[in-house]
Amino acid sequence: MSIFQNLITSIKGGTLGNRYFRTKDLDNLPQDINKAVESVMSKSGEVSSLVYAENLFNLIEALNDEQLIDFFNTLLEKYDIDSDSLSKASREYSKNKTQKNLEKITQSSEPQWVELFRRLNTVSDGTLKLVKLRERIRSLERNNPELAFFDTALLNLFKHWFNPSFLVLKRIDWSTPASILEKIIAYEAVHEINSWSDLRSRLEPEDRRCFAFFHPLIPNDPLIFVEVALTNNMPKKIDQVIKIDRSVISEDDINTAVFYSISSCQDGLSGISFGNFLIKEVVHKLKRNNEGLEKFVTLSPVPGFSKWLKEKSIDENISEDDLLKHAIIYFLHSDRDDEFPNDPVARFHLGNGASLQRINLNADMSLKGIHQSKGIMVNYEYKLDLLEKNHELFFKTKEVQYSDAIKSLSKKLQIQ
Repeated sequence: MSIFQNLITSIKGGTLGNRYFRTKDLDNLPQDINKAVESVMSKSGEVSSLVYAENLFNLIEALNDEQLIDFFNTLLEKYDIDSDSLSKASREYSKNKTQKNLEKITQSSEPQWVELFRRLNTVSDGTLKLVKLRERIRSLERNNPELAFFDTALLNLFKHWFNPSFLVLKRIDWSTPASILEKIIAYEAVHEINSWSDLRSRLEPEDRRCFAFFHPLIPNDPLIFVEVALTNNMPKKIDQVIKIDRSVISEDDINTAVFYSISSCQDGLSGISFGNFLIKEVVHKLKRNNEGLEKFVTLSPVPGFSKWLKEKSIDENISEDDLLKHAIIYFLHSDRDDEFPNDPVARFHLGNGASLQRINLNADMSLKGIHQSKGIMVNYEYKLDLLEKNHELFFKTKEVQYSDAIKSLSKKLQIQ
């Protein structure tokens, strides 16, 4: 990874730019942000463009929210699409369909400020800075709908820059640098890590694994990570998995890999799906290194269930049988306009080709678990020989693939 990272950094001009910074008189760089934009957009030389882009990014990061909104409004006004040029290019292409004329349409149809983002990406840590900038944009977008232009443009750029072929899968263990381990604690979004001892219990034992995707240009900040328990059964309760004081399962007894927590780390990359690639990569990696693994399952939260019960005006104090009945209805009968499953985690796993195996009552009795799902968790299973078939069938029919045990339970509870 370090070789690849150094290569890309060199291509982006990082080494050359730093050398140039040491000899350049930085006092001559514009401190007015609008003039700084003009400098970046007008410079054609690679080194000079890099210096001015670095200066502009520093000015952008120093803006408060109100100033940032004004800055983007100015970009929309001054560096939008040149509609006259686009109309002219379209007329020329309609008369003479050549590659040259097509390129003119392509160039004219893109706002000039998109090129500004590309130039900002060339600076040191520019990719991560743009990710954080989009995070700010998203936080302000609700009350400033005009920011949607920049949100969408950055997302489209990121989809190219964060192509899965660029991602690097790395195991996170107790020997991983502390700076990264601190981020694992901070980014954990499913089951809170309360201490270093808690983290150690998830990383150090031989029957526990954690894997993360990194990008070569953001080598010290994970994009997404998954925590895995290697067990001899499909667990029903999260305490069985994350309890600090427990017995380690010997390698000879391990037959099941349990994905119990998947956390996305960068809100600025929202809209880019890394999870499906991560799970498939980890499944194949585990299978290569652990010949005894026969099952790949999850122990997953149900984040939308309590909200759904409330919307249905269902009594919070219902019996466990009724709670189970409503949970089956929640998973198998969609209320959504697009007819996909109600639950976001279900949509993710079923969309990746998994099937719903079991619904577990009293599985997560933490305050968060009770609040979001009345303590319910579920197991999905990834059967390697059925992944592609289930994936295609799900998006074609939107039907949930589920186990015979749930079918029998549905019949017993008289669920139509």
